[in-house]
Amino acid sequence: MTESLAEGAESTDVTLFERIGGEPAVAAVVEIFYGRVLADPALAGYFEGVDVARLKRHQALFVGQALGSRKPFPGRTMRQAHAGLVVTEAAFDRVVEHLAASLAEAGLDDETIAGIAALLLPLKADIVTA
Repeated sequence: MTESLAEGAESTDVTLFERIGGEPAVAAVVEIFYGRVLADPALAGYFEGVDVARLKRHQALFVGQALGSRKPFPGRTMRQAHAGLVVTEAAFDRVVEHLAASLAEAGLDDETIAGIAALLLPLKADIVTA
């Protein structure tokens, strides 16, 4: 799995979603990511009472679309999904750290990770509410 992600990240003729390995790769990163996030005492409280399996499915679709998948994302906007959660800037930054670590663990190079972060960081204004 790690080798296929790293190998797939080299081509520039396809979308970032395709370069990292498509749906299977995104699903694997989402699994790693939530393993890290849910184990983090500073973040675990945000997920109490949440259907994590459903959240993972939505997250995989969202990340996939952000990276160039043509599969539609049927979920709410980031602002709607995080309304009332009182997400702090520190919590957001911690989630970004876990995402970067998850992508690295999956075998993606630093340049690809930076590209993914650049696509997702603008969402901070819609997520941080405290």
